[in-house]
Amino acid sequence: MVATLPKMNEAAQSKQLKDAFIKHLAETKVHVERLEEVFKIIGKKPEQKTCDAIMGIVKEGSEIMEGRPPALDAGLLAAAQAVEHCEMSRYGTLRTWALELGMKDAAKLLQTTLDEEQATDIALTSIATKVVNQNAEKAA
Repeated sequence: MVATLPKMNEAAQSKQLKDAFIKHLAETKVHVERLEEVFKIIGKKPEQKTCDAIMGIVKEGSEIMEGRPPALDAGLLAAAQAVEHCEMSRYGTLRTWALELGMKDAAKLLQTTLDEEQATDIALTSIATKVVNQNAEKAA
């Protein structure tokens, strides 16, 4: 997402959506740092792995970026929320496993990231209902 969010920001038309993408890019960079810290806590070396689910959503988002405003923003927002939901699922699962394994420090870091992902999802829903979806409906 660190590579994809700037592209989504460029494609977005709505200032609110652009701002949300920029904010989440900064948060995502911190999420990567937190994950590195989690790996230190568990004594493992982080390895970059590709998530097929996220890559599928990113591919879908790339196709959406070829669309026309204002439906473009609605599509970008939908793709962004799909990624958020996938990330929330993963962070929630990892947090639970960390708790079950007695890794409270790792669980705390994962919970912080989960909370931020949930806040982003709520913010995107607000942008969708107050701005983006209304603009798309007007143009339809």
